[in-house]
Amino acid sequence: MKIWVPHKLGLTYLHDLPGDVEIEVADDPAALPSDPGSVGFLVPTFLDQPQIRDVVPRMRSLEVLQLPSAGSDGWTHLPPPTTVICDARGLHSAATAEWVVAAVLAQLREFPFFRSAQLAGAWTPSPGLDLAGQRVLLIGAGSVGAAVARRLQPFDVELTVVARSARPAEGIRSIAELPGLLPYADVVILAVPLTEATRGLAGREFLAALPDGALLVNASRGPVVDTAALLTELEQRRLRAALDVTDPEPLPAGHPLWSQPGALITPHAGAVTEKLPERVYRLVRRQVDRWLAGEPLDNRLAR
Repeated sequence: MKIWVPHKLGLTYLHDLPGDVEIEVADDPAALPSDPGSVGFLVPTFLDQPQIRDVVPRMRSLEVLQLPSAGSDGWTHLPPPTTVICDARGLHSAATAEWVVAAVLAQLREFPFFRSAQLAGAWTPSPGLDLAGQRVLLIGAGSVGAAVARRLQPFDVELTVVARSARPAEGIRSIAELPGLLPYADVVILAVPLTEATRGLAGREFLAALPDGALLVNASRGPVVDTAALLTELEQRRLRAALDVTDPEPLPAGHPLWSQPGALITPHAGAVTEKLPERVYRLVRRQVDRWLAGEPLDNRLAR
């Protein structure tokens, strides 16, 4: 049995597996460690390492594809139909939620402005906005959305949570109600998976419905937001945005989003903390143990 992991750290967590299990580090599609057709368990690359998507269709013996991310877009069609695909749902929720709260506070309290003033050596006071009392519309009630909601509670915001379907017992509204909710939102947080239903969700009409000065926070996937429509709003300085993901991604040099004064952009860093590899490999170890024991795997995706 052969397992491919994307980093040498994986060898630390998998070093004591049975002797008939071979562990190899596959961090560069241009220099594969062996024949991909003999790999039974694959953990793709993450962080800034090269992606290995192009190799997956050649993995004829692949039994398990364990994604290190909560999102699975771009992966589900690649391996053989018999391959079990698992994501890392819930693994990065806390870190991503921390990014959301930090991004909201940074924008409301004008941190990007103060940073620019600091670099210019200018003492330039400017009033920010209180987070307390802000009307926050959180779109997405999955693990990330729930983690964001918990962290916002101490800030005394007026929080409305929206999901695909309403859950009256939990106070969660339906996404079909968005047209009536958007005009009253000071902050909109996107924490949804990328699906055909959410692609372009924050489009021209969605953004136009927001009140002047509203803040859009995207912690989901870039294509959930219509980039051209958002650029129009930012160029008019009607809205502001905090974006951890973009479309296209990576955002190329010279793209107009970079230069928008109302945009705060981070390079898909919401879940990227020093403990990211540890989180991923602890999950990988649990899944490998289950795989070798013939037990059901966690976070299995429907195919």
